[in-house]
Amino acid sequence: MIERKVRSQPGRVRDAIRQVLEVAANPLSVRHIEQNVGQIIGPTPASSVRSYLRLNTPDLFERTSRGYYSLRHNGAPGIQQKLQHTEKWQEPAHFNRSILYHADCFDWIARQENACIHAVVTDPPYGLYEYSEEQQGKLRSGRGGVWRIPPSFDGHLRSPLPRFTTLTPEQLKDIRTFFLLWARLLLPKLVPGAHVVVASNPLLSYIVSGALADAGLERRGEIIRLTMTMRGGDRPKAAHTEFAEVSVMPRSMWEPWIVFRKPPEDRVQDNLRKWKTGGFRRPSKDKPFGDVIESAPTRKTERQIAPHPSLKPQAFLRQLVRAILPLGEGVVLDPFAGAGSTLAAAEAIGYLSIGVEKDEHYFNMARHAVPKLITFQNQGQLKLI
Repeated sequence: MIERKVRSQPGRVRDAIRQVLEVAANPLSVRHIEQNVGQIIGPTPASSVRSYLRLNTPDLFERTSRGYYSLRHNGAPGIQQKLQHTEKWQEPAHFNRSILYHADCFDWIARQENACIHAVVTDPPYGLYEYSEEQQGKLRSGRGGVWRIPPSFDGHLRSPLPRFTTLTPEQLKDIRTFFLLWARLLLPKLVPGAHVVVASNPLLSYIVSGALADAGLERRGEIIRLTMTMRGGDRPKAAHTEFAEVSVMPRSMWEPWIVFRKPPEDRVQDNLRKWKTGGFRRPSKDKPFGDVIESAPTRKTERQIAPHPSLKPQAFLRQLVRAILPLGEGVVLDPFAGAGSTLAAAEAIGYLSIGVEKDEHYFNMARHAVPKLITFQNQGQLKLI
């Protein structure tokens, strides 16, 4: 039955192999390719994977050594090559209760022991393309590229926003593959009951959410960050006067943080006793942790400390990070650490945390920013609804 299914959809196995190798930073063994292909398209005979590798080498795939293959790029970079790549990794940066690694998170996660991470809070490059070397160069030089650089508003400069409406169907497919394989790699490293909270976007959250669910994590809802952004609300381009009362899409006033959990062992109370995970820490005994948090845009003082385009405010992150460890015990991981704001939030609360950042520019930014963000004093209070 499986063999007939594979033959009835020519190229399906080949395309899955291509997606697997696009995500890989290094050549993969045939066995590794077989396992990941099965994660994407379901159970697939090993003979089919090996046949497609042989038939499409050297046109599409390249045999780098005995039993190892990579994607032949022919000038078109894969997903990992679309992201900033650095050959020489710097030594880790150590803070009080946290450590930041300059590394590719796929490689770093793969090297960790199973059941060693108690929670994940991260704001990943879920558009991927906007964090390519080319687009980051344009952003840092003020040219924008795929990034929309909003004008000042009420005397304040707004953070740049990636134009996710410009992503192609192929780029959307890349996003799903990226997160499916990332979550598959992450799953065994999590302790049972560990929560994974991922910042997303209303236009793309369904793709990321579907990938994480297919990887074996269980969906537990969303945490809504209520904040006004400069995304959406515009009139039709070049027809502002003609359609003065029309918005092409709603002005975004919220940000979804999708919530997943590794299935706990037995009952939640049993899991809490053994692994210290399975739920969320309450703000107080009389008040549950809510899934809506009012939040202002990241303050100018924070952005001056850490000028990352996706920097989230400490006032928001500290509440989220505090809640992610229900008993206040364990290790919080941010595999896409950026300027280190998650680590700073964990430090401020007193949690152990680990960050992994691939881009050398942002790694160096985080080294200097984390100690300053730790001591940053919030102005005003957030409200959990």
